[in-house]
Amino acid sequence: MPIRLRVDGLGASRGEDPIFREFCLVLDAGGALLVTGRNGTGKSTFLRTLAGLYPADSGTILLEGATDPTAPVRESLHYLGHRNAMKRDLTVAENLVFWARFSGQAGDPAKDADDALEVVGLGGLGHLPFGYLSAGQQRRAALARLLVAHRPVWLMDEPTAALDTASERMVEALIAGHRATGGIVIAATHQALDVPGAQMLTMSGFAVTA
Repeated sequence: MPIRLRVDGLGASRGEDPIFREFCLVLDAGGALLVTGRNGTGKSTFLRTLAGLYPADSGTILLEGATDPTAPVRESLHYLGHRNAMKRDLTVAENLVFWARFSGQAGDPAKDADDALEVVGLGGLGHLPFGYLSAGQQRRAALARLLVAHRPVWLMDEPTAALDTASERMVEALIAGHRATGGIVIAATHQALDVPGAQMLTMSGFAVTA
């Protein structure tokens, strides 16, 4: 059964100040939403609220067609935030193997890590400590996290941060590939991303413009 992400009446605040209210969204399998706006207008708060990392004031978030309809939505998504969520002293491969196992991925985590690193252009660098990589390489390694365990929904906060033009195109290809298999992508970005057919949401500070 194809998935559908449905958000109804979602609201969140920062302190006593409302960031957004009564937000509604429907994304079918293969759908995408690009979230834009100035710094401080709530893009990250919006993604974190969807991810269950930030408390919502109101509303519901449902993933219809999920494998386990009783499981929390957060178990069906990957969240890529500003921080890469990788341990600097572990090797790149060790980090990815951890995330594959943490996500409950079946199969061979080490092989999955190697395959993911090839996709993001870091093949042969899995043995290096994550902290040895450049900022751009670290971001690509973090993107590889999305590939070592399948999750139908990707929430991406500034996914192209620290990346060069070629790597930005790689991110677009990853998004296209995920959508082609029925996945859903929500990305907050300052950079122009080529995501055909994506819905648009502009955060303007205590309000949103669809």
